[in-house]
Amino acid sequence: MKAEENKALIEKMGASQSPDETLSFWADDGVWIIPGTTKWSGTYRGKKEILEKLLEPITAEMVSMGSVTVDNVIADDDCVVMQARAHDRMTTTGKPYNNTYCLVYRIVDSKVQELTEYCDTELVTAAFGMPEGSSQPG
Repeated sequence: MKAEENKALIEKMGASQSPDETLSFWADDGVWIIPGTTKWSGTYRGKKEILEKLLEPITAEMVSMGSVTVDNVIADDDCVVMQARAHDRMTTTGKPYNNTYCLVYRIVDSKVQELTEYCDTELVTAAFGMPEGSSQPG
């Protein structure tokens, strides 16, 4: 039954309406990993860092967070994988940000311990620009 409980936890978290509500599902020492070289790529450790260095800055750059459609959720023991698509998201610069995601969660004691977020990194750069200190390839 553990897999089904973990799946239900992730589905409930997906309906969260704010960064604080989202983080209520996380372990205090949880880790959020975004592979790649985008502005948001990196490893964020602990709720405070996730909130202050990822969720709040992204939210500040959005006019509309839009909505998310969950296409698939698969659970096996402590691992839950969600495929999802965003709709009607708009940045403060007027660029749309409707990414697709494959989110791989590891659940420990009914809390998110780790998330690896895979998405369209070209779209991230198109919507939010290059990371600080990097130059446009050319």
